[in-house]
Amino acid sequence: MDVENTIEGIRNRIGKARRAGGTIGLVPTMGALHAGHRTLMAAGRAGCDYLVVSIFVNPTQFGPGEDYQAYPRTPAEDLAACEDAGADVVFAPGVGQMYPTEPLTTVSVSKLTETLCGRRRPGHLDGVCTVVAKLFNIVEPDRAWFGAKDYQQSVVVRRMVRDLNFPVEIVVEPTVREPDGLAVSSRNAYLTPEQRRQAPELYAALRAAENMITERQPPAEEIVAAVRGHISGKVVEGEIEYIQVVDPETLEDVETTDRPVVVALAVRLGKARLIDNVRVG
Repeated sequence: MDVENTIEGIRNRIGKARRAGGTIGLVPTMGALHAGHRTLMAAGRAGCDYLVVSIFVNPTQFGPGEDYQAYPRTPAEDLAACEDAGADVVFAPGVGQMYPTEPLTTVSVSKLTETLCGRRRPGHLDGVCTVVAKLFNIVEPDRAWFGAKDYQQSVVVRRMVRDLNFPVEIVVEPTVREPDGLAVSSRNAYLTPEQRRQAPELYAALRAAENMITERQPPAEEIVAAVRGHISGKVVEGEIEYIQVVDPETLEDVETTDRPVVVALAVRLGKARLIDNVRVG
């Protein structure tokens, strides 16, 4: 496995692979790799000839007071995980490589970013779109893999690709979970033992909502109230940011559940901000 830290270096390696007739795949990450990333890399390894894994903690998607400086960084372990997964090359640029001067250009997707996490983290999804667009321009992948845990992000990236005519197929893999249901996340490392014990109740609440919708399709407000009640009673240290029932494509709030919907939530539990979702129908 090769490691490249410069845009010129990664483009040279990808150019050679492209000239050899291979398809290029990309798994974009911020490092602190876990089982979810390993699933993405395994899917990428099976779905292309030359697999690129990017590791870059992108400062433009962190807002004031967020955890950019504290975000977990485990470079040695990350490279070992990439090699085990069969990556051909890791692109691990520094901030100065990706943003050599003050960035004056931002990629923004309207409407889809004005709800869910976008409403609570202004500018976050613009930062995501901008860095993903930069990676697509640098790597020029045929396919790129994302996880369904960040459901809003996957919808926003798909729309950016469609609107800007990027020649890349977006593949979204199912959320990877711990045995007790907690969605795997780099930020789970922030949880204390007691918070870790409570955290699986987020998914338990979502599963209960899924069952309610499957069995009797109640109004969305009833689903929100049930999820809120479950979390408030079980996650005593949790601070609910949002619970929403939205359309899977437009991400707009819905009133009824007699149609495909996504139930999504974000909860702050100590130092960790946890997000999760289920798609029903």
